[in-house]
Amino acid sequence: MSGIFGVVSKSDCVFDLFFGIDYHSHLGTRRGGMAVYGEAGFDRAIHNIENAPFRTKFEKDFAELKGNLGIGCISDSEPQPLLVRSHLGSFAITTVGRINNLDELTQSAFRDGKTHFLEMSGGEVNATELVAALINQKDNIVDGIRYAQESIDGSMSMLILTPEGIYAARDYKGRTPLVIGQKEGAFCASFESFAYINLGYSDYQELRPAEIVFLTPESVTTVAPPREEMKICTFLWIYYGYPTSTYESVNVEDMRYRCGAALARRDNVQPDSIAGVPDSGTAHAIGYANASGIPFARPFIKYTPTWPRSFMPSIQTQRNLIARMKLIPVRSQIEGKKLLLIDDSIVRGTQMRETTELLYRDGAKEVHIRPACPPLLYGCKYLNFSRSSSELDLITRRVIQDREGPDVDAKTLADYANPDSQNYAEMVDEIGRQLNFTSLRYHRLDDMVESVGISPCKLCTYCWNGQE
Repeated sequence: MSGIFGVVSKSDCVFDLFFGIDYHSHLGTRRGGMAVYGEAGFDRAIHNIENAPFRTKFEKDFAELKGNLGIGCISDSEPQPLLVRSHLGSFAITTVGRINNLDELTQSAFRDGKTHFLEMSGGEVNATELVAALINQKDNIVDGIRYAQESIDGSMSMLILTPEGIYAARDYKGRTPLVIGQKEGAFCASFESFAYINLGYSDYQELRPAEIVFLTPESVTTVAPPREEMKICTFLWIYYGYPTSTYESVNVEDMRYRCGAALARRDNVQPDSIAGVPDSGTAHAIGYANASGIPFARPFIKYTPTWPRSFMPSIQTQRNLIARMKLIPVRSQIEGKKLLLIDDSIVRGTQMRETTELLYRDGAKEVHIRPACPPLLYGCKYLNFSRSSSELDLITRRVIQDREGPDVDAKTLADYANPDSQNYAEMVDEIGRQLNFTSLRYHRLDDMVESVGISPCKLCTYCWNGQE
């Protein structure tokens, strides 16, 4: 995943840009980048941030970069922003999203324009560079952005910095958010709505799907209208979103409280306490505890100063190590206790199994697991939410394959997604047995969608039921 942030200001923008990007650090830890435009023209800095926080790596650049217009990103994939010089003039570009038809679009660009791309490690093309190439096939930037939006299978939101201002474009179906903030003499564009609050900005406008706006220090102008259809990712509220963020007027923390309360209403176990796997599981657990009247407790505390989020490393064994080592048990809250534990999801099952073993090792009598979303049956094909190379990385699909064989049709998968079916019940029982849970009960899709509180037709639920 990635996060993007941009500023247009009547005065120097680097302070706001620096901290606005830093506030997206929960979305990726591979690379960070900043690009500015000022009296000296374009300037840019990109660093690898796998072993140091964004602020540490960019402190020197923060002191040296000058400009009143700027964009930047936290990226878990390719290096960006990129500086581009073309028939449309010079611009910088940063993106967030996923291109499923990258190879097809690359070959098309070769045929149509006899262009070239800088090859990254592993022979891959930088997706942001491909977006720039698509934009450059048209006679102006707005038409180019729209062409890119319509050509990409997947999703792609972007910020484009020009000497005159910034183009901000939300992806074609609004799978990711993009919001505008305002303060005197400046506007900003941000993936996360909370990123500009402490910088003095207030909410100005939330872009609609496919909407393109042009920002200057004086104004925000819609230069291409939005589309009606929206399929924003529901997992943003469940896991990725920061608690203080709001998407489509729905706050993440509020949604997680409702989500936990819905879990409690359907449950019948009587544990001694309710706990959440920090950080994203905590709010779900508070909602459950508030609704059930069962005390909330913290049987382990996450050591936050140095450990990154456990999905960040590219090697599975490293992810497992981080997931285990960053949680420090509180033995007095565990020994002899019946615990109900809520996490945002179960993906491979490895981390939750090790967490459960940690609790048993410290004397837990029972460990009941309640994921805050339904069983994940499909790998996301719209956003870079997972490093999984195969859907068999999902514990659900491994269990289904063991039961059904290697060739499972869509109708059978739909039955496993149905929480009222026998296949679903037996799949959940087998997952609980393999992971050594006292009991396992997933959130229902209908309850989860209701917890979000916006029209179901505007939410993407593909990873749970194979439908957008």
